[in-house]
Amino acid sequence: MERLDDFLHKDTSAGIVLIIATILALLASNSGLAEAYNHFLHMHMKIEIGTLVIDKGLSHWINDGLMAIFFFLVGLEIKRELVQGDLSSFDKAVLPLFAAIGGMAGPAAIYWAINSGSPETLDGWAIPAATDIAFALGILALVGARAPVSLKILLLAIAIIDDLGAIIIIAAFYSSDMSMVALCVAGLGVIAAVGLNRLGVNRTFPYVACLIFVWVCVLKSGVHATLAGVLVALTVPLTTKDGKEGLAPQMEKGLHVYVSFLILPIFAFANAGVSLSGITADMLLSPVPLGIAAGLFFGKQAGVFLIILAMGATGLARLPKGATYAQLYGLACLTGVGFTMSLFIGGLAFSDETLMNEVRLGVLAGSILSGVVGFAVLYLSGKPAAQEAPQPQAG
Repeated sequence: MERLDDFLHKDTSAGIVLIIATILALLASNSGLAEAYNHFLHMHMKIEIGTLVIDKGLSHWINDGLMAIFFFLVGLEIKRELVQGDLSSFDKAVLPLFAAIGGMAGPAAIYWAINSGSPETLDGWAIPAATDIAFALGILALVGARAPVSLKILLLAIAIIDDLGAIIIIAAFYSSDMSMVALCVAGLGVIAAVGLNRLGVNRTFPYVACLIFVWVCVLKSGVHATLAGVLVALTVPLTTKDGKEGLAPQMEKGLHVYVSFLILPIFAFANAGVSLSGITADMLLSPVPLGIAAGLFFGKQAGVFLIILAMGATGLARLPKGATYAQLYGLACLTGVGFTMSLFIGGLAFSDETLMNEVRLGVLAGSILSGVVGFAVLYLSGKPAAQEAPQPQAG
């Protein structure tokens, strides 16, 4: 049990499990199991309560339902960082904030440029703008003591802001045919959750009830249902009225294992299966996979690293303690590991299965390349006593 507990709490473990789930999906979709794999993901599950009917395929239950729990955890992390953590003051937040913005703008611009000649695929512009926290932190953890702790803090802050940006993008650009009635009813659920917070309620069940209610309303509204998780998470109390640890940190700790080792691997297994038969260089160079792969690899590292360089050179921000410029470049490469979030946004952007296969191909290529190069740069540029290395101080 002690070994299992150690494994579950290592930064590398979640990334390892995601890799295994991805490999299993690729094996299933490129073997005699392909038909069973696709049939399984398209099985319909229906919930009917009176006039309320939710009838979706299994893959949609995973993407709309299970991922709402993932976004609930993201919401808890965002709230903690904004109130108590590395984003709680302007001087702490300024570097990761602008680096994250650069890391979203760069990939989007590259994708847009490559796909400008095919308007039907421009909806995928946000796919390479996302960073996968679990994978990126897992790769950084593999570097060990060769990288200073300050790099992990910066990467985590950038990834959290990146997730917040992705949430805004999903709400603004990937919602359609909105029902204002359903949204207003969802708003009542959020107001109820705020009321629980103001009354000092520190029990799990009332917030979970609000989450389920808001999720159903948002699902029916036309806005993506996973946003319900973020909205309700922001209402969960960080501290009690007497200053003790509140429900939010307790829920964050409790959900972390389930999200990292169950929900995200299930999502990866359901979404990473791409048939590799017949793949040619021409397919890799078609607008969608090329735009995604180039956006993740070139756009992410350029957007993040150039912003870090500019802010350090102008003295607008203090760079991470103990980090060299080579290590900061390696970190910028790791932000190009999009995977989970990129696949998720891809599913919102395109419903056509052929385009989704191209999305999967581009995401896998860009993420693998970013992860390998990022790891290599960080490993070769660091020393076991990386904390003692001279730092590129701003100003």
